[in-house]
Amino acid sequence: MSQRYAIRLAGRLDAESRDAFAGMQMRFEEGMTILVGEGDQAALHGWLELIRSLGLELVDVRKVRGGLPFIQNR
Repeated sequence: MSQRYAIRLAGRLDAESRDAFAGMQMRFEEGMTILVGEGDQAALHGWLELIRSLGLELVDVRKVRGGLPFIQNR
């Protein structure tokens, strides 16, 4: 079943990392990069593996509705 996920990463992504997440919505806010994409559990695990392999710092992952969420409820 497809879900929409917001993934928050510490810092701003460099060009290589941004390219790796092509197709996802992206925004930089309050020192964090927010990625939003739609996919199933396999896609989510693939994004998490990509985050790990690029050495990025994962802050959190949430299911969301709509487009880019605002950072809130930390």
